[in-house]
Amino acid sequence: MGTHGKHRTHLVWDWNGTLLDDNAAVVGATNAAFGEVGLEPITLEQYREMYCVPIPRFYERLMGRLPTEAEWERMDGIFHLHYTEQRAACSLTEGAEELLAQWQLAGRSQSLLSMYGHAQLVPVVRGYGIERHFVRVDGRTGPSGGSKALHMERHIAALDGVSPERTVVIGDAVDDAVAAAHVGAKAVLYTGGSHSRASLEAAGVPVVDSLAEAADLAERMAG
Repeated sequence: MGTHGKHRTHLVWDWNGTLLDDNAAVVGATNAAFGEVGLEPITLEQYREMYCVPIPRFYERLMGRLPTEAEWERMDGIFHLHYTEQRAACSLTEGAEELLAQWQLAGRSQSLLSMYGHAQLVPVVRGYGIERHFVRVDGRTGPSGGSKALHMERHIAALDGVSPERTVVIGDAVDDAVAAAHVGAKAVLYTGGSHSRASLEAAGVPVVDSLAEAADLAERMAG
C-alpha cells in the first residue's frame, strides 16, 4: 500500500450485523442466555430498541438490575455457545462480497475490526472467503462485553500508512461511531444490524439502509 495510502479513503468494517447478517443467531443466542435467568424471550425489534454496550447494561435494561458476576458469566457463556451453533447458518449481508472486491480492485484499503473473539473471528472470516480483501483483521483479545474505542485505537495504530482523518468506520452500532470519534475517524452506520434507526440517528453521524450506500458515502466523506 505504501505512503500513497494516506491520500485514499480507508474503510474499517465491523463484522457482526454489518458484513455478516447474523441477527437471527444473535437474537436466538440472547434468548437462550435470558432463559438462564428466567427472562422472557424478545423479538429482533425489541432487541434493536434495547441493545446497548457494554452488554451488562443491555441485560440491566431487561432484568431491571445489573446481572451479578456469576449471572453475567453464565449468560455470556450460554450466549456464545448458542451463537456459535446458529452462526453457521448465517450468510454475508447482501452485496458485501462484491463491495469488498470492488473497493480492493480500485486500489483502496480496508480492514476488519470486531468485538467477536479474535481466535474465533479469523477462521470464520476465512471461511466466508473474504479474508484476502482486508489489510488487517482484528477481533477482541480481552474479556467479553467491553467498549470498542480502545480496540479501535490499537487497530488504527497497527495499520501501515493509514491516517485516521482519511478513515471511515462502517458499522451497525452506536459504539462504532463512538470508537471512530475516539481516534479522529468518521463513521457511517447501517440499519440492518443491532440498533433501530432512531437509536443510530442519535449518534449524530450518517445512517444508511445498505452497505453500498455506506461505502459510497464513505468515499465522499473522506474525499
